[in-house]
Formats: sequence, C-alpha cells, structure tokens
Amino acid sequence: MIKKKAVLVVGAGDATGGAIARRFAREGYIACVTRRQADKLQPLVERIRAEGGEAHAFGCDARDEAATSAMVQAIEGDIAPIEVAVFNVGGNVRFPVVDTTERVYRKVWEMSALAGFLLGREAARVMLPRGHGTILFTGATASLRGSSGFCAFAGAKHALRALSQSMARELGPQGLHIAHVVIDGAIDTAFIAEMFPERHALSDRAGILDPDHIAETYWQLHQQPRSAWTQEMDLRPWMEQF
Repeated sequence: MIKKKAVLVVGAGDATGGAIARRFAREGYIACVTRRQADKLQPLVERIRAEGGEAHAFGCDARDEAATSAMVQAIEGDIAPIEVAVFNVGGNVRFPVVDTTERVYRKVWEMSALAGFLLGREAARVMLPRGHGTILFTGATASLRGSSGFCAFAGAKHALRALSQSMARELGPQGLHIAHVVIDGAIDTAFIAEMFPERHALSDRAGILDPDHIAETYWQLHQQPRSAWTQEMDLRPWMEQF
C-alpha cells in the first residue's frame, strides 16, 4: 500500500510557490497550498489536478499562530502526513530608512520572519515524532546583505536565514533536513514583466530565474541523502552580478 505524503507550500503564488507545488505533485505528493485568500489559489489547484495531481487550497494568514497551527493539524488529520514544508512568503518593499514607518517594518518582519518561524515550528512538531521530513525556506539577496532602501526586508530575511541555521543545527541530528535557498535575481513573473519589461526581456537569454527551474532545485534538495545534506545554496541566472 502506497502511503500518501503531503507537501505544504506557504506562499503559493503564481510563480515560484506554484511551481514548487506542481513539481512535488508530479511525484505523487498531495499539494497543500496556502495564501491569505484561498480563492486566488483556484487556478493553481485546477492546474495541478489537470496534470494528474492532487491539491488542496487553504486560506491562512501565515503570521497568525493559531491559524497556522490549525492548518497544519487539519492537513495531518484529514489529508496526509506533511513530508515537506516550504516557506515561500515574500515581503519585499523599498523605502528610504527615514521614511520607513514602524508599521511597515513590523509588517515586513511578521511576513518574512515571524511567519517563517511559525511554519517551521509547526512543521517540526509533526515531523519529529516520525524522525524525518524536509523544511525549506526561500531567501533572497537581502538574506546575505542589506542594501539602500531595503532595511525592513533585509532585516527580516536575515532573521529567516538565522532561523534556518538554528533549526538545522538542532533538528538535523533528529532526522529533519532544513535548508535555506537564496534566490539572487529577478524571477520570471507577471509582476516583473509589467514593471520591469527590459529586465523581463532577458528571459529569452535565460537571464532571469525560471520558476520551474527553481522548483526543480527544491525537489532535488528534498531528495538528498542524509550523509550529504545542503543547508544553504544560492540560485541566480548566469548573467547576474554578485
């Protein structure tokens, strides 16, 4: 009897998160996808089902402790054990530091750092008794260095990276693979196409990140043997400056 397994993707948008969910669904994982408004996930759910996979949508504010806990418990109880949890929430905003309000800074931290902690903790709680599982965090260039105008985003992404390192040190010996992926560069999305058409035009030369290629890396991370786990890696197109 084949045991069902679920992949939980928090922040399953139209690009990277959706591509990750679809990649795992092709391998037989039940894709549990979430964002604040579940109705926005319907096209993704329908696409996964059309491709022969199984998918379920959840509306959940990832910053809400009770809501996140309830969602994880619902998946575990009603759908399948969560084998892989992916935190893919963004929060990228740009303001001069003197114009960055407390509200903006707090909201970005809640989205990119606090929500990552809540997802990571709840996923670990259900994975640890089984002695295995993978938790993947999506980082950014701001995870490694601050930049002008990005004090809030860089602070939050630095915190998420530290979380992933701490969890890897603590939970790796207990069987959980924790990895942090630094996405360094523009991603081929509708937003980039609309707001930065010149940058998006580089997609013809593989000059911006393809969400499906990012998703393939997440799948390969999950497949790694325990004797050679990656804790952090970076992904960037060949022409990106670094």
